[in-house]
Amino acid sequence: MLPGHPMRNPRLIKAKSAALAERRRHGKLSPRGKAKGRIPLRERRERILAMASDFFAEYGLTAQTRALADACGISQRLLYRCFPSKGALIQEMYRRDIAGPFQATWLARLEDRSRSVAERLKEFYREYYGAVLTRRWLRLFLYASLAEIDMAPTYIAEVITRMLETIVSEACAERGVRAPARRETRHELGWFLHGAVSHLAIRRHIYANTNPTPVEEVIAMHVELFLAGVEAVLPARVPPAVQVVD
Repeated sequence: MLPGHPMRNPRLIKAKSAALAERRRHGKLSPRGKAKGRIPLRERRERILAMASDFFAEYGLTAQTRALADACGISQRLLYRCFPSKGALIQEMYRRDIAGPFQATWLARLEDRSRSVAERLKEFYREYYGAVLTRRWLRLFLYASLAEIDMAPTYIAEVITRMLETIVSEACAERGVRAPARRETRHELGWFLHGAVSHLAIRRHIYANTNPTPVEEVIAMHVELFLAGVEAVLPARVPPAVQVVD
């Protein structure tokens, strides 16, 4: 990053941290030295995590914990009493704000063959877009990757790979084609759809793209294109030969 970049300006970070704190606090977090009574540790941790998500989403995961403590209205020493290290704080933030929004029931609904795979995929990605691919989630995810923190690889390994397997398996089963034998190839196939929807969110939330086409329509187009591609590219599934007995 270039010298003098605003993200490296401590005064600017402190000023923005204060403004962010005021927007989030709404009277819940008292300024340092003015707290009324002792807040239970569990509640204190939740308040810090809530502020940390907004703070790191704005300034990146390389921002200093001293500035975060200022934004929370507490001392840095108290912050480290709640979280022994910055790494521990980021791990909890991953659990709560990155992996947390994913709903396990989505996978079960994707496997529900009482409905068409197109209907299932459109419903899933409408909900995933609204619940997961938010501005804050995307900024945290991207900042973590730039800071070379293992948040993205962990999320892909723990959540995305199983989801990709399910999507490809269900699409191939309905369209009567044979799924790629190699697991890595199946994942790449699934990324055609998942990557398209993820990049739609990046365009809308990060690039501030003003295309007025409703998200639901764009998702529907991506789903239909993905399913048509699966059917066009993959070989047909050959039914087992029927053995004739004389």
